[in-house]
Amino acid sequence: MKKKNRSKPVLTVVVISRNEEEMIEECLKSVSWAPELLVVDVGSTDRTRVLAREAKAKVVALPFRVFNFSGWRNRAMKEASGDWVVYIDADERVTPELKEEMLAITSRKPKQADPVAFAIPRRNFYFGKEMKHGGAWPDYVRRLFWKPAFKGWRGDLHEQADFKGREEKLNSPLLHYTHRDLTSMMTKTIGWTKIEAELLYEAGHPPVVWWRVIRMMLTKFWERVIIQAAWKDGTEGWLNAIFEVFNSAIIYVRLWEIQQQKKP
Repeated sequence: MKKKNRSKPVLTVVVISRNEEEMIEECLKSVSWAPELLVVDVGSTDRTRVLAREAKAKVVALPFRVFNFSGWRNRAMKEASGDWVVYIDADERVTPELKEEMLAITSRKPKQADPVAFAIPRRNFYFGKEMKHGGAWPDYVRRLFWKPAFKGWRGDLHEQADFKGREEKLNSPLLHYTHRDLTSMMTKTIGWTKIEAELLYEAGHPPVVWWRVIRMMLTKFWERVIIQAAWKDGTEGWLNAIFEVFNSAIIYVRLWEIQQQKKP
């Protein structure tokens, strides 16, 4: 696809995946209207890649060594043919309203004063129920970019996009089906807490003692339940808040474990 022959800009939808056979089909179906679908798959051992190809997506297969979301997202940007690029996770869905809003933006080249990056609000679903509190809404995520203004993703875990120009927020939301059941939540906890702990260790975090673990749990409880009122979402809200408190504890227990292993 040669940009010089285009009458108008083209949009590429990017999905970063790893063992997402349960979610990838519905995700790609929600963006099947896009001129280019690009799936960057990192070491899947299930049918994710097969299903992506059946959905007419271009698949770039990468080996999995360590979690490197910035590196995967930057590779996707290089592989994308579009002038506009939007990142969608496998457990997210694009609504018809969001589709129309994005098409209106990506059908033209931005002028000098126009925004070149857009943050999209997300409607988060925990255990099948939409959450309105506990920090779940509007949960803006920066995902849509004018490629010529994009500089790259930075950060190992909570990656941030670097671009030159102005940013705006979209009105229409993504649907995010996270924390679908206890199994998926525990799987994420096992992977993410290890990365969080390693990053804290590399940043020179002070030695972990028992009271620090308890303090972090109380801090997370205060943030989610008291300040952000997770309890207003009922049982699901309480369960999610409790799980986040547990997640915070695991991060610091893992950090303590690493510090013990690294002692001279």
